[in-house]
Order: sequence, then C-alpha cells, then structure tokens
Amino acid sequence: MATSTTADLDYRPSYRAALVVSLVTLVLYLVTLAPSTAMWDTSEYIAAAYTLGLPHPPGNPLFVIIGRVFSILPIATTIAVRINILAAICSATSAGMWFLVTERVLVGWFPERWQRIVGGALGALIGATAFTVWNQSVVNEKVYTVSLVGLAIISWLMIRWSDDPDGRKADRILVLVAYLLGLGYANHMAGMLAAPAVGLAVLVRRPRTLFRWKLLLACVAAIVLGLTPFATQPIRAAYFPAINEGEPTACRTKLELSCTFSKGTLDAFNYNFNRGQYGKPELSDRQASFGEQIGMWWLYFKWQWLRDAHGDHPFPQALLAAAFLVLGLFGGWVHFQRDRRSFWYFGSLMFTMTLLLIYYLNFKLGASQDPASQAPHEVRDRDYFFLWSFSAWGVWAALGLLFVWESVASLLGEETVKVGRESLSLPTSRSWRVSSPVLAFALIPLFANWHWASRAGHRDTRDFAADLLNSVEPYGVLVTVGDNDTFPLWYAQEVEGIRKDVVIANTSLLNTDWYVRQLIRRPIFDYDAAKGPAIYRNQQWVKPTTPPLHMTMADADSVPAYLPLNGPMSFTSGPLKATIDPRNLDHGVLQRADLFVLRMIQDSWPQRPIYFARTSGSYARSLGMGDAVLTQGLAAKLYMPPAAGAKDTVYLQGDGWLDVARSDSLWNSVFVGPKSVIHSGDWIDRPSVGIPYLYVATGIELAEALKQQGKTAQAKSVFDLSKQIATTVRLDDLLRAAEAEFNQVPATGDTARSLPLPPAKTDSLSKPGAKTPAKAPAATPKKK
Repeated sequence: MATSTTADLDYRPSYRAALVVSLVTLVLYLVTLAPSTAMWDTSEYIAAAYTLGLPHPPGNPLFVIIGRVFSILPIATTIAVRINILAAICSATSAGMWFLVTERVLVGWFPERWQRIVGGALGALIGATAFTVWNQSVVNEKVYTVSLVGLAIISWLMIRWSDDPDGRKADRILVLVAYLLGLGYANHMAGMLAAPAVGLAVLVRRPRTLFRWKLLLACVAAIVLGLTPFATQPIRAAYFPAINEGEPTACRTKLELSCTFSKGTLDAFNYNFNRGQYGKPELSDRQASFGEQIGMWWLYFKWQWLRDAHGDHPFPQALLAAAFLVLGLFGGWVHFQRDRRSFWYFGSLMFTMTLLLIYYLNFKLGASQDPASQAPHEVRDRDYFFLWSFSAWGVWAALGLLFVWESVASLLGEETVKVGRESLSLPTSRSWRVSSPVLAFALIPLFANWHWASRAGHRDTRDFAADLLNSVEPYGVLVTVGDNDTFPLWYAQEVEGIRKDVVIANTSLLNTDWYVRQLIRRPIFDYDAAKGPAIYRNQQWVKPTTPPLHMTMADADSVPAYLPLNGPMSFTSGPLKATIDPRNLDHGVLQRADLFVLRMIQDSWPQRPIYFARTSGSYARSLGMGDAVLTQGLAAKLYMPPAAGAKDTVYLQGDGWLDVARSDSLWNSVFVGPKSVIHSGDWIDRPSVGIPYLYVATGIELAEALKQQGKTAQAKSVFDLSKQIATTVRLDDLLRAAEAEFNQVPATGDTARSLPLPPAKTDSLSKPGAKTPAKAPAATPKKK
C-alpha cells in the first residue's frame, strides 16, 4: 500500500466524477420509481406535503416545506411521482457524497487517480443498491432519504475540515455543519446523528476549538437558525389543513395573535415536539434485550445484499451478509490504518448509526424477527431506521473490496514505483487488470435486489384506497383502525380528490382530542356523481348539513379517556339495539374512540350511512353490532336485518350479512385493486399483507354466495381472481381449504362461510386518551 500524504499528492476532489455517479444513481432510481403511493407512512407524508399540513408528531416541518415545493414543480404528471422524485434525488446526491468520501480516504493509499475513482464508484454503488436504501429511494415513504442526504453532506464537509482544521475555511465549515445539524433535526431527529462524530472529530483534530467561545456561540446560533422551520407549525396548524396531526396551536377557529402567543400553544407545541402521545419507555426499560436488538439489525443487514422476502435462499443471503460484514469491518480497519484523520469522524459516525442508535431506539423484536417468539414484536419492520448505516456501509465495504483487489493483484505481479521520496512495491498494470473481476462483487446487490427494491408499476395502494372509499355510499362515515386502512385514504382524498364526501374516522386517532376537533371542523364535501361509481347513480343522495358528531369542541374535549363497564351494557339508537359485553373489549372498558363511534351512530345514523372498514376485524362485533352489519365490498354498513331473508342478502357466519348484488357490482365493475396487486407481482412487506388478503377473503365469500345462488360461472370467475391474488402474494396456504370447500357440491340455505379478517395494524397512529372525564354518549347498563 502507498502511504503518501494528501499534500504530497496535491489532492483535488473529483467533483465531476461524483456528479456522474449521482446522475447514474438517479437514473437507476427513476427507472424503478413508484408511480404512486405505497403502504405505511408514504400516503400520509405525500398528502401532508401536498396540503402543507402536519404529519404525525413531531411533524417534520422541513420535509413538508421541501415536499410542497416538489409537489408543484412541473417535473412529472402526478403529485405522487413528483414527491417520489424528491426521495430519488436525495439518495442519488448522497451516493455522490459517499463517492467523495471514499475517494478521499484512498488518497493516501492509491497514487493513481483512476483507482481512487473506481473505489469511490464502488462505495457509491454498494451503498445505493443496498435493499433498504434503494427501496426507500423510489417512493417517499417518509423523511429518511432527506435525512440521509443531510448526513452525507455533513460527512463530506467534516472530512474536508479534518484535512485542514486550521485553514481559513475551517470555522465557516463548522458553522455550516452546525446549521445543517439543526436543519436536519427540523426534518427528523436523525438529523442530529452526526453530532457526536462532529464533536469527537473536533476534539481530536483541534481541541482548542472548545475554548473559542465566539465560534461556539456562532455554532449554537446556526443550530437554532436551522431549527426555525418548526416555527411554521403553530401558524400553519391554525389554518387547519386537512392533515393537521397534533394540532400544535391553542387557536380553535382561526389564526389570531392572542391564541398563537399563548401558554396553550406553547404546551401543545412542546407536547407535539416531544412526541408526547407515543409514550416511549425510558431507555432503562428495555423492550427487548440488547442482544436481540442487535439481532434485529443483523436481520435487516442480511436483507441489504439479497432481500429474499420469502426465505427461499437463506444460505446465499447469509453468505453474502457475512461477506459484506467482513468487507466493511476490514474496510474500517484499513480506514483507521491509512487515514486516521478522517477516521475519527467517519468511524464514530458508523458507531453512532449502528450500536448507539440500536440502543437508543430500544425496539421490541422486529416484525419479521423470530416469528415463533411470544415476546412483543414491532408492528412493522424497522429496517428504514438503519438506512443511514446501510448507505454509509458502502464506503467501508468498498475499502475492504479494494484491499482484496490489491492483494490479489500483488500476488499476480509487482513492480517498484517511486512516489515522492518513497520507493513502493505496487502491482503491475497488468496485475490490476487481470485481478479486476473481483470488483464485480460490488454488483451483486444491484442484480440481487432489483426485483425486491423496485416499485416500478406499483399502484396497488392507491387502488386499494379507491376501492375502499368506493365501497361506501355517498356521504358515509367510514370507521378505520390502523395506518394502512387510513393513510392511503387520506392520500386518495386530499391528493387525487377521490370520494372526499366520505368521512374517515380512525379509532386510534379518535383517542386524541385534536383529531375529534378536526372531524367536527371538517367541511362537508359534495359527492361528485360523475366521478363516482355507476352503482350509486340510481338515486339521489342528500348532502348532510352537519358533521357526523353533533358536539361542540368543548364537549368533545371533555369526553373521558375510557368508560369502565361492570357488566354488559345496552346501547340504543333508533331501531338499533346492541349489547356491549366488556369481555369483548380491551381491558373491559370503552375507550374514548369507542365512545365517539357510538356517539356518531347516535348523531348521524341512519341519515348518514355508517361503515366499518373490513380491516377493522371484529371491531363492530366488540360493540355488540356484529349481526347488524352488511358487507358491501371492502366495508360493512350498519344495517338492520330484515325479518325475512332477502334474495341478495346472505348471512356470513361470524361476520354479519353480505350484500351479494352490491358486492358483485363493486368487484366486477368498480374495483381496480385486484388487478393492481397481481400486476405488482409480489408483496414484499409481509406485515401489511393483510391488505391483499382482504381482497382474497372478500372474493372467496362473494364466490361462495354466488355459487349458492346458482351463478356458477360468475362464482368461478370471482374465485379464480381471488386465487390469482393469493398466489401472487404467497398466500396459497390460506387458500387451500377454501378452494377444497368451494369445489364441493354447493350447500343450500342463506348462510355462507366467512374467512377471518385480522385488523389493520397501527404504527404511526396512537391510542392516548383525553385527560378530563365527562359525560359519555347515552348508554345504559343492561340488567342481568
């Protein structure tokens, strides 16, 4: 290895080469870019950016501002693609930064510039094609790629500062870094991940900086300046955008100085800023052992080089993971040996983004980690929290791979070369060329992950949202329970304008005070019959004049967090009579959300149709209404069963009633989701596979009902499409029993078998309660 110093080699960064690397990476991401939204937080954040709203606490104001700018740029035909391009640009820019970092580390090692460019390109390639980095770069699921580019830029600045900490630009670089740290925090808390590494680099390279109070004050001021996007939140919240989570303002009707500059706003802002509604445990209260949490990181590390979502290739995946781990660790050692100046920053950054971050996040077991364990698991896989380490790992993996390349080349032949005052034994030009195939190892993630990471052509989430909304009659209220049956609907309504007449009532958010106020405040949108399904054009739909809750905001704020039940309770609303058994409720109590659902039924039904999304599982049954719901497509309508059976109404065992005619019309004439799921070709994210399973279950139930009516051809068509969905998303095992039953001689009667529907999962949403007890909706205990 060469040992020349930076000064001896007159180092100049290859910015043009870095630009080419970024552009090539951007092309890769654009080719595999999602044309629409996706599951989990994607829909929430695209809708929040487009409406200049507030996503879940702490609200990520920098992302919202940048996302809003991208949403109006004429760079694509749809809002979703424009904001997805933001993610692609951020990650592609990060690849260029990692190229520069890798090239800089190689200056004291490889005297030839072309070798350093090759090394930089390898670092960028490995980091950019790691599964999570790639998968998050082709759809704007959240804010992580914006954080990534901030960390990558800070890394490049600090490595340049470490080269010349006494240079004339050194102080300005530190002030700029401080500003970027604050600005990064305004995007996501991960923006501060580089802070410990920055502090250690300064302490090692120029400790006297700690005594320069003017510079320190300037850095503090720069951090505060970077945090100023948070100041937009109380102002924007008081304009009550459609997405206004946390509502960090004391203003209730309009923006005013008196309520904006008040203790109420300060308290609301601090609660939102500190993510108070999530109630995360103290670090001393470990949700899993540290070893298990490292095991989660290792599971996700294995994904990076070969995703293998269905466990078809465990040995190659483990082998690749071990190889990239060894390459990265060896690359870190080489970094320490050959360029200690930059190592103090970069090495401590890697420690912060791995071991320290693992300890700080204090996760439960990962959703895909040790499925047989009875220990609590996260509701979804958290690989995206380690995206920054996987991206930067490319730098060290490239250094390790270059060491292997040099070692192989040296075995094939060396020559003595004079570099400066030193005579070095280096591989010959022929040896470099002959041994270069070993570098192809860096291409493995590109080819191994293409199928898994690409989101090209994926429209299933958007189409599911449209199908669920179109299952609801005009001006209906739709009760949902989780992220994936709520956020996509927000996107469909606020970004694409689909069925804004439907009121979405999420039970997790109904436990908060601010969400209920938003339901009361929400405008009543006209139903657009021309754009709605044809099945709703055969009658006039009366537009409501009041919100679904007939309450003042003060009344809503006073509803208690829960109402204990000592025994069964009867609930009456018009002709509806239900018995609520505390044994069917969490902890035997009616939560605040349950009270508001009951109140909406009292205030709005039957004038307004009330629906339960089928993703809510047995929620209607827990409220004593399991036999008073009528399934229509992907939603179940509150319904009074007729005294005598109706021709197109079939009872589903354990799942209420099925409107066969309406569901058949929705399935064949309205739904676009089934074909979208099949077109996507797979369902990589297993924790959200309940969404395609909902189509499978709905189709099988409909097919069985049609078969009982003697409509054999229609039943087979519906069943075959359901089977195709199940096969596509690897749910074949769940289909075998249903297929065997479907192929039997049809039973007679008006009862059909239903498939169990698991409730949608909650992640970003929460279940806090209101603080002040008060009068609950009218309900009386049932006498024993």
